[in-house]
Amino acid sequence: MLHIQVVGPGCANCQKLEQMCKEVVAEEHLDATVEKISDISKFADLGVLITPGLLVNGKLLSSGKMPTKHTRTVVAKRKRIINRNL
Repeated sequence: MLHIQVVGPGCANCQKLEQMCKEVVAEEHLDATVEKISDISKFADLGVLITPGLLVNGKLLSSGKMPTKHTRTVVAKRKRIINRNL
């Protein structure tokens, strides 16, 4: 199972990233959860210094920019393949 975390205070880009992640999960039929983290005190602990931040299974994949939907889809598919082989 993938654990996707979207980190940000609730700005438009953070909301857009959260929605796009949910779309990728639904479109690709992924076994995943999407968690929104808006508690500013947790940002640095997660390695996010500039929002929005995107983590998958605890690994920081993006910070301070909006990854494309294609990038998120490819990452999600690769993580699903890796998890299957574990």
